[in-house]
Amino acid sequence: MKQLRHVLFTLALGSASAFGGDLPSASACDPGRVEPRSWHLVTRAQALNVLRPRHDWWDSFDLGKYADDLDDLDTAATHLAERALEVDPGNALAWGELARLYLIEEEPDRAEEAWRRAMAAGVPVVWTGTLYDVDARTYHVLAFDRAGIRIYRLDQLGGPVERGFYGIPKFPAAENERFWAGLAGCLSEAGAPEATVPWADVREIKAGNYVLWFKLTRPIRVSSDRTRKTHTLDEIKVALHGRTGELEVYKPVGSNSPALRGRGPASYQDLVRRTMVKFVDPERRIALPPSHPGVGW
Repeated sequence: MKQLRHVLFTLALGSASAFGGDLPSASACDPGRVEPRSWHLVTRAQALNVLRPRHDWWDSFDLGKYADDLDDLDTAATHLAERALEVDPGNALAWGELARLYLIEEEPDRAEEAWRRAMAAGVPVVWTGTLYDVDARTYHVLAFDRAGIRIYRLDQLGGPVERGFYGIPKFPAAENERFWAGLAGCLSEAGAPEATVPWADVREIKAGNYVLWFKLTRPIRVSSDRTRKTHTLDEIKVALHGRTGELEVYKPVGSNSPALRGRGPASYQDLVRRTMVKFVDPERRIALPPSHPGVGW
């Protein structure tokens, strides 16, 4: 599968170069200026991939199943975005999706090329994420571009949020094109973001096991679509969705019995911040303290 993705990526690069290289941002979110099949691949097809059931109640007893399911989701999402570029090299939203997906799959060279093309086209790289200091039981949408970070509530993109177990959000149906186009980078219909953070206000990005900390020079205010409570933050503590941890067996000191402990995707967190700053902080003003993941965040 990785060999096939490499071939598709190479074809996409060649096709984009033939198309004319960097793409105008005005065309990115206009379905009329994107080949219909390619537009479908970055919106509805991605939605169907995310929404496809991959496990049932009994799988809760298989602790590795969720990580495998997420890997399956990410692999399919990457293939869809690459196929969208193959169909229409002018579909800049596909580069925005690949900029995120190649980081999730820890392919730094391809990620940098996708970031370069997305930034040149004016397309933000968008993640859903959990802001633990706002509400650990809902999601926010974070968009990263050369200007800064924009944070949206989930309901700003997709309307009223349906919730499942423990109040965790469910993603909208595939027919909700506004939402899925938003996750691809088309956020004009989402309204004003909850918060906007110019890169000049980010003084440090720290990487942990499961989260990134964007430390700010000025506080921001962000609310939850679940509780409607607003929180003032001087740092953004966020888990950008796409990777999860894994369990490892170890032998505790003084015990003859093995035990399990979780390890977060620390290398993913570090790769995200280091790739990001290459495009948004050419002066290297933002501090990146060394990553020393232990237990916990």
